[in-house]
Amino acid sequence: MSSSHSPEHAYTFSEQVGHLLRKAYQRHMAIFQQNVGDSQLTAVQFITLCAVRDNGPSSLTELVAVTAVDQATIRGIVERLKARELISLGHDAQDKRKVIVHLSEAGRAAVDQTVPRAQEISELTLTNLNPAERVAMVYLLRKMIEEPQE
Repeated sequence: MSSSHSPEHAYTFSEQVGHLLRKAYQRHMAIFQQNVGDSQLTAVQFITLCAVRDNGPSSLTELVAVTAVDQATIRGIVERLKARELISLGHDAQDKRKVIVHLSEAGRAAVDQTVPRAQEISELTLTNLNPAERVAMVYLLRKMIEEPQE
């Protein structure tokens, strides 16, 4: 009898969903870095700029909500984007303590320049999947991140 079916080998980490998602994400991030082009934005910097472009001037809390990036990380991202003059910071009219992130003209240009690359990066990430598998993959990933229905 094969030892691979013994109880201590019943759990193969390399076949678990978390491991496979992590490997897929690492592959996607490598593809992103290789193909992002002249803007030299990281993936998280790019989605942060896109979030401000799409939602208008945003607080850090709003950016955390729409990007799924934690508060500590978003602060660092905002500092780096500000240093590159891709965003500017202001304060909320009602609450002077609240920092509001604004997209600069350079930031808008960086997003516009990077979007075609991002579309190509998505294409390269999904290259091993046929059209039906691509639709299913996006559907299943969206379904996985939904809150379970009571």
